[in-house]
Formats: sequence, C-alpha cells, structure tokens
Amino acid sequence: MNMAPTFANWLELFTHFATLSLLGVGGAITTAPDMHRYLVHQQGWLSDAQFTSSIALSQAAPGPNVLFVALLGWNLGLNAAGGPVAGAIAWWTALLGVVVTLTAIMLPSSVLTYTATRWAHHNRELRAVRAFKTGMAPIVIALLVATGWLLTAAHDQPARDWRLWLLTAMATVIVWRTKLHLLWLLGTGALLGAFGLV
Repeated sequence: MNMAPTFANWLELFTHFATLSLLGVGGAITTAPDMHRYLVHQQGWLSDAQFTSSIALSQAAPGPNVLFVALLGWNLGLNAAGGPVAGAIAWWTALLGVVVTLTAIMLPSSVLTYTATRWAHHNRELRAVRAFKTGMAPIVIALLVATGWLLTAAHDQPARDWRLWLLTAMATVIVWRTKLHLLWLLGTGALLGAFGLV
C-alpha cells in the first residue's frame, strides 16, 4: 500500500476527488463506494482496513460528515511517506494528503452549490426546478444504501458476520421508519461491538 509521492500522483488524486465532489449528491459519504474502488482496488494506495476504519472513526467522532475524507488523505500521506516510522516527513506528507483531499472534495461542490442555490432560489417556481428537487431524493437514498453495503461487505467473513448484516438491516429500517436520533443507533452498535455481539 504505497503511493509514490510524486506531483503527478497528487494531481491525479486531486482531480479524482474534485470529480467526485461534483457527484456527491447527499454529501461526500455517498461517494465512498467509488473512493474505495479508486483508492483500494484500482490504485492500491490504501488497504481495506485503512479505508473502513477511516470512515468508522470519522462517523463516530463529532463533527461534519466529510471528516472521513480528511482521514483518507491522512492515511494516504502516511503511506506515501513510508509510514509513521519515517518521522517528521511522514507527518507533513500526511498533512498534505489532508489538504489535497479536503480541498478537492469541498471546493467544486461548494462553488456549484452556491451558484445553483442562488439560481434555484430566484427560479423556485419553475416546474423544472421542482422536478429536479423531487427526482434527487431516490438518488441520494440509493447512494447511501450503496455506502452501507460497501461498509458491511468489507468484513472478511460475511457468512460468519450474519449479526452485522442483521444489525445493518435493522438500523436501515429504524432510520427509514422512525425519527430516532442516529446517536442512539451509533451507541447501540458500539455497545454490541464492545460486548463482541457483532
């Protein structure tokens, strides 16, 4: 799992994440399946464990949903420098990874959102604007389901992890059908994991 710390690799990473930024309908987390494909399978810059633990840690921490992108960048930078044993250069390269990934995922979507929101606000009565808003809901839901599937399927032995699949299905139904706050579900999942039940 090593990324050569060349300008071309950093530019390729920035370009890919900037493209994903424009596709991140519903937030950056909806692009996690393609990030996984690109970073783990296509480039081999991160391991499966690094990817899933970056998402899990950032979702458990307070703060914005997009924190997982910063952790992915951090791990990429550490890998590019040769790991934490490389000393200060590893920490600076990890910080560069954070800056590259976060800037790429935030800048294009922020500019697009600002511009489109101003336009849509001025034209909110148009039929096309109302249709667009209505049509985006199923897309966001499908992208979130794909992200959940990816995180659940990343375990080594899915046949043994039937409890995890059941917990995922139950959490999906609870989120869909109730107004229970997500922190209760996160806490329940943490307790079940701490007791070794999932």
